[in-house]
Amino acid sequence: MTAVSTPIQTKARVGPSDSGRQMSLADFENAEPQEGFLYELGRGVVVVSEVPNPNHFAQVNAARRQFSIYEIAHPDSIHAIATGSECKILIAGFESERHPDLALYKTPPPRTDSEVWAVWVPELVVEVVSPGSRDRDHVEKREEYLQFGILEYWIIDRDRQALFALRRSRGRWAERVVTREQVYDTPLFPGLAFSLALVFQAADAVS
Repeated sequence: MTAVSTPIQTKARVGPSDSGRQMSLADFENAEPQEGFLYELGRGVVVVSEVPNPNHFAQVNAARRQFSIYEIAHPDSIHAIATGSECKILIAGFESERHPDLALYKTPPPRTDSEVWAVWVPELVVEVVSPGSRDRDHVEKREEYLQFGILEYWIIDRDRQALFALRRSRGRWAERVVTREQVYDTPLFPGLAFSLALVFQAADAVS
């Protein structure tokens, strides 16, 4: 009896030259990325970005610091604060895998046999707009995060000197534009007074 060999399944590789390449969500999830770049899948197309510059990092860090201070004062309010390298959001309906700048989870991950990132929904997602991400952050992710069930989506846009706070209401986004001088609060985290000025000041310091 002749043994039948099973063909070895090779993983796809993803590198900077694959920007714009069409790929399924399943293949992208299992792909081996080339180090030194950041990768997302948006609407079935590979999106390649360079590691964010200090300006972008300063804004994300300043935002995260405010949430961390709030978490210390309200220890039962937040389960996890994750950055893009620590979590992902799988939106099968759009064939997208997103890595938000910040994702805040109020509850632990569900126990499930399926892919946890396809069912663990953060209550709040924050994206900091960079020169190459404006359409993705303002248009594509706005639609995708709504479908995924996220309750609030914040878009921090330094060029416009504003925070676009999207809050789920009756299956749609209700938008509020917060200026640099204003402090934003949300019923998701009672007592949080989010200062946009602190975020932009951090960016100004490294510009």
